Amino acid sequence: METLVRPQTFIPSHLSGATVATLVRFSFFGKPISRLMPTMEYSLLDAYNYIKSGISAQATAHLRSLSPAERPAFKRSNFDFCTFSGLFVQRKADRLIRHSFLVCFDFDHLSDVEAVSLTLLQDPYFETLLLFRSPSGDGLKWVISMEQNYSNRERFFPSETPAAYQALFYSAVQTYLLNTYSLQVDEKCKDVSRACFLPFDPNAYINPALL
Repeated sequence: METLVRPQTFIPSHLSGATVATLVRFSFFGKPISRLMPTMEYSLLDAYNYIKSGISAQATAHLRSLSPAERPAFKRSNFDFCTFSGLFVQRKADRLIRHSFLVCFDFDHLSDVEAVSLTLLQDPYFETLLLFRSPSGDGLKWVISMEQNYSNRERFFPSETPAAYQALFYSAVQTYLLNTYSLQVDEKCKDVSRACFLPFDPNAYINPALL
């Protein structure tokens, strides 16, 4: 049975004096990717501080020095990760405790990461909550909220749970990004229990309103 152990080099933010960024909670998992039991609860601010802190700087640098064929195995063994879309008893879709209303979109193999970052930050319809480079360095992770869309869903999907609605929301945003910006996202990320590795990105963005 897995033991829940807090990382020794990072202390997550506390709920006292919390803002939206600290109140929205999701599961954090210590490496490797085979871990199914969460290590602790995290907030957007916790994830942002982790990514900026350099905890995974050495692993990120080493990953980017490897050949594309070598990267998947190294990444699975050497990066902590989280499930942005919710809190889980176990990292399985049917073991969700509570949905966070957060959805993470994964953009791979971008020719101009900075340009895409600016495009997403300036989008008039979806407000960026968290944005950071992927472990490989040529992709982006974009976290937005589906809460407002879910609250307005009654006319179309009155019986959908947040977890079920996420797939609909993801597909709609996926189509919007493709039609508006010719951007493609990883189809697998519509899974509510999808793991997101936490790399080092000193230029990670968090929405200032959440601080």
